[in-house]
Amino acid sequence: MLRRLILPAAAMMALAACSTPEAITRAGLINAGIPRATAACMADRMVDRLSLLQLRRLSGLAKARGSKDRAQFLYRVRSLRDPEILAVVTSSAGLCATGLTG
Repeated sequence: MLRRLILPAAAMMALAACSTPEAITRAGLINAGIPRATAACMADRMVDRLSLLQLRRLSGLAKARGSKDRAQFLYRVRSLRDPEILAVVTSSAGLCATGLTG
């Protein structure tokens, strides 16, 4: 009986770990054409600086999928008309792309 409860609970916990705001943000950035290492760095910074609502708005950029470059991605971020999102994404992209994050 106890085994029947432990296995599903462990599976649910493993799935929950995959859907953290950072993981979702990182995956969205990668889908938007940001290189994997830069996306991981950016997601780490962004989840500390943006609210969950702002992260959700950012993830709603379905048109950003497959951006040709960072400039095109930032153009689409600008369309959200949220200066805080734009500032955090822009600074994160710059710092992470140059390796200046601490």
